Amino acid sequence: MKISEPWLRQWVNPTREPANLAAQLTIAGSEIYGREAVAKPCSSGVVGEVVSVEPHPDADKLRVTSVNIGADEPLQIVCGAPNVRVGMKAPVATVGAMLPPSEGSDKPFKIKKSKLRGVESQGMLCGASEIDLPDVVDGLLELPEDAPVGKDIRDYLGLDGQILDVAITPNRGDCFSVRGIAREVAVINQMTAEQPAIDLSLLVSSDEGKNQVVQVQATEACPRYLAMPMTDIDRTVATPEWMSRALLQSGLRTHNFLVDVTNYVLMELGQPLHAFDADTIVGDIVVRLATAGEKVTLLNDQTVTLIGDELVIADDEGVLALAGIMGGKRSSVTDTTTNIVLESAFFAPLAIAGRARRFGLHTDASQRFERGVDFELPERALARAVSLIREIAGGKLGKLTRVETLAELPNREPICLPLTKVRTVLGVDIEPSVIKDILNRLEIAVDEKEGDTWICTPPSHRYDLTLPEDLVEEVARIYGYDNIPNQLPSLSVDMSMDDTADLTHRMRLALVDAGYMEAVSFSFSDAKLEQVLDDEALGAVLPLANPISSDLAVMRRTLLSSLLPCVLYNLNRQQTRVRFFEMGLSFVGKSVSELTQTPSVALVATGDVFNEAPYDNPSMDFFALKGDVEALLLTHGDKDKLTYEPSNWAFLHPGQQAHIKAGKQTIGWLGQLHPSVCKALDLPTTWVAQLALEPLLTIARRHPSVSAPSKFPQVRRDIAMFADEDISVAELSNTIVQAGGDLLMTQWLFDVYQGEHTPDGERSLAFALIWQDPEQTLSDETVNEAMQKVIDALQNEHNVTLRDS
Repeated sequence: MKISEPWLRQWVNPTREPANLAAQLTIAGSEIYGREAVAKPCSSGVVGEVVSVEPHPDADKLRVTSVNIGADEPLQIVCGAPNVRVGMKAPVATVGAMLPPSEGSDKPFKIKKSKLRGVESQGMLCGASEIDLPDVVDGLLELPEDAPVGKDIRDYLGLDGQILDVAITPNRGDCFSVRGIAREVAVINQMTAEQPAIDLSLLVSSDEGKNQVVQVQATEACPRYLAMPMTDIDRTVATPEWMSRALLQSGLRTHNFLVDVTNYVLMELGQPLHAFDADTIVGDIVVRLATAGEKVTLLNDQTVTLIGDELVIADDEGVLALAGIMGGKRSSVTDTTTNIVLESAFFAPLAIAGRARRFGLHTDASQRFERGVDFELPERALARAVSLIREIAGGKLGKLTRVETLAELPNREPICLPLTKVRTVLGVDIEPSVIKDILNRLEIAVDEKEGDTWICTPPSHRYDLTLPEDLVEEVARIYGYDNIPNQLPSLSVDMSMDDTADLTHRMRLALVDAGYMEAVSFSFSDAKLEQVLDDEALGAVLPLANPISSDLAVMRRTLLSSLLPCVLYNLNRQQTRVRFFEMGLSFVGKSVSELTQTPSVALVATGDVFNEAPYDNPSMDFFALKGDVEALLLTHGDKDKLTYEPSNWAFLHPGQQAHIKAGKQTIGWLGQLHPSVCKALDLPTTWVAQLALEPLLTIARRHPSVSAPSKFPQVRRDIAMFADEDISVAELSNTIVQAGGDLLMTQWLFDVYQGEHTPDGERSLAFALIWQDPEQTLSDETVNEAMQKVIDALQNEHNVTLRDS
């Protein structure tokens, strides 16, 4: 947005140079990314008044004028401007004045005493272009009647001022006006902005005249609509020079007086207005949503077809305007329009957002309404426009029509601001009195009844203030970021390291080394697949409320639900040996409130143990899968920490499955998919496993105990026994370890036999036990005593029978 510095200084005039003022606004959040002079620097002359006009004796198109510039004698100046006349005031470049370079030149033009067709000329009466302003008429730049004769023209017209190009952030729609920027400047410099006097009583005590009926059907999109008819406006009056200058310096073109007034109020106060030609309105004005297929020709001669969600202003014959965006051609005011209806309304931002871009439009009105216009501003802006029109061009006022739905207007909710939060966020102590002063200058009402927690209510124009952090930001930018000392924050350093990522990465590498490839899949699963893998022990299935597809309609209870489709996909593409693993979450629970999420790792394998090779290559079996699972333990010594017990999962093959336990905790399972499951999924013999990740990490984090090797010899004793076939090797091994005590270094199973010479329902097992004392050589007596404890424990707990040989 471009804004004229001279216009801004009419509202608030701090004693700061333009560059410093621009820097102030930038630091406070309204970045100035461009500055340019109103006019190129030169000594351009003074205000002069034409005293007399005489024909030139030797040129039909020239006039010899006498011009009063406040000196002892008037100047004789030869002028060719068609609009020169007695009594008019215009810029005068006196002898010696330097005018800005003309187009195509880079050198200033110096005024000299000269003769034109034999008549002496002591200066030059100037048009707008001669002092580097845009020409709006062909001829001299006519100044207002009250322009002080003899005053430096650059001072009078503010030509030494700057045009500021302000980058308004999307959350600060309140800054899209001179009023908005003036508020910012006033707050920063602890000044008061001088606002123009606006007589609201004009709208109440209007003349008895025309009344424009308004119906608002879309009350949510337009909760406030004001319409004021005006008649008998004098259209012979041109736009005042000061108004044209302000608009041109703000980057707006001048059109006709009525349009210029609405644009002037837009730039001054930030409220978009629209003037309808009252004689073109048929029936009532209706604020409604468009009908799909409805068409309207806009002011830029563009005809658009509406789709139905656009807010429009209409009458009995159709659409008059796209609300908050652009007016229609049919009801536009022209140079001869004398009767108008002025519209001033509040349109909800969401009702306007995106509609202008849909039709390739970007207007000053849509830019402001999309960001949010002060909902308390329409009445003041309307009164300001009515006042300007009456003062300049007369006219009669009709009756004000006001349609409001107060319940749909935005509500400025109070914000609780703990004073401690200011210190916590900014890292600096600011006196409460200073904080309150800043908030009050920003027109934020402060209630201190809650002690150290203030209740702050934002003004109607601040849509961006909804959180305590927003208020802290306001305090910071007005207090001044430069006033906040640079200091390092106080940090408590936790030297502990989360090694989860490192350990899981090492587990991934271990599985890759074992020939597996990692799969990364959705956490969603096919409900049909969950039914195939159905087992009450897996838990309940959580269906999705809005699945992305029918085959991803539930949350997976096991990672197999994601891996098995991957296996099938690869098998269908001639991959006979498939190995996949995945680390992710499994989900169990009928509802979100009951949902349990378990980080897990799952393996699936089919085909041979090794890639195709000329040597013996066995098919995948239980023990090969068990070895792959134990690769997750990262170190060889940790494999003793896992034990296996028979399980009875419905989707696994009976006798080819087991629970995986770490100590007494069951952490997973492994086995062969049940033949019925393989048949249903069209899979060959497939081996699967799944383990909870957290217990594996716990095992990986344990630091192994380290001791010096004993220099004394080991003693090996073997023990052979008959044991019930239902007793697992793991149970027997645990009993041996617990009964063996500290002298038992290690033990292992080295023989299993079941058949001839074994009792029915039993099998023969043989364990090797290694004994060693780090302090001395073991005696036979000590070893025999320890062995007897092991034998007693096995007999008492498992009812085993020792073999004689």
